[in-house]
Amino acid sequence: MIKSSHYCLNLSSMRRYYYYFLISVDNIGFMAENGTMVTEFVLMGFRLQAELQIGLFFVFLVVFLITMVGNLGMIVLIQTEPRLQTPMYFFLSHLSFLDICYTSVIVPQFLETLGTDKMVITYERCASQFFFFTLCASTECFLLAVMAYDRYVAVCNPLLYAIAMTPQTRLGLVAGAYAGAIVNSVIRTGCTFSITFCKSNYVDFFFCDLPPLLKLACSATRPWEWVIYLLAFLVITTSISVILTSYLFIIQAILKIRTAGGKAKTFSTCASHMTAVTLFFGTLIFIYLKGDMGKSLEEDKIVSIFYTVVIPMLNPMIYSLRNKDVKEALKKVFNRMRVSQTE
Repeated sequence: MIKSSHYCLNLSSMRRYYYYFLISVDNIGFMAENGTMVTEFVLMGFRLQAELQIGLFFVFLVVFLITMVGNLGMIVLIQTEPRLQTPMYFFLSHLSFLDICYTSVIVPQFLETLGTDKMVITYERCASQFFFFTLCASTECFLLAVMAYDRYVAVCNPLLYAIAMTPQTRLGLVAGAYAGAIVNSVIRTGCTFSITFCKSNYVDFFFCDLPPLLKLACSATRPWEWVIYLLAFLVITTSISVILTSYLFIIQAILKIRTAGGKAKTFSTCASHMTAVTLFFGTLIFIYLKGDMGKSLEEDKIVSIFYTVVIPMLNPMIYSLRNKDVKEALKKVFNRMRVSQTE
């Protein structure tokens, strides 16, 4: 099996060319030395020149910091502002928590790869990263569906909203989202790492994801792939079905409102969620449900960057810039800060 060591940014050009040569050999079906099984992986990232990697490192470091500050700020704001103590913001606080976890699973490893060329990851760490990534993604799918149901109850049955969305109901819905995601993650991770990897240990990606890992398989993968893709299909389609059904009833309710102002006000309560749903599920469908799965890893890398790095950064902005309650709560916080500084 190919062994890798830690590298620094001052690697010589010949060493980099040697790396790329190994990848090209791997892509034509290179078998690991002596046919031994893989016990560690080498994440190849984007394979850029050293100067570009340094620039990309600082870009994603800034994005990571903005994501952490934005989502932590959203959680603190929801917990401290009385006007945000509603079911919708309870679910939103969990969405911010998931985005923090999502980013923390992927970005630190990616930054390490870009900044120091330390691309070696153990088999166990790769499996753990795959599990927690799947857990966060699955939970976010279910949670977005729960948030759509919450908006349906608020718009279509406003008088029963407080009765329907009790604290116990909220906890039950969130617990169900996490429980379903855990089951999905355990099965997907078990199936994926039941496959024997021995073609190479060079993963042409920036984290341990399914399409690049399947390219390293030397055992029969078709039975496991059917289970893995079926689970992805069930999670995504179930969540989207709940969301579409909820918004179908919401649209019907909005059309019954007579005044244009009333329609706009009601629609504005759902606009942020619709934006988040479109961005998140659009990229997931592209990666996991497209017909040519895994055939264009460079294309998959760009899309994966968007939903693992960019969307978690955008979500707090989407829910703050397009939400009147959040904007007013932020104004109150800034006003308090100004008062405290003047005193």
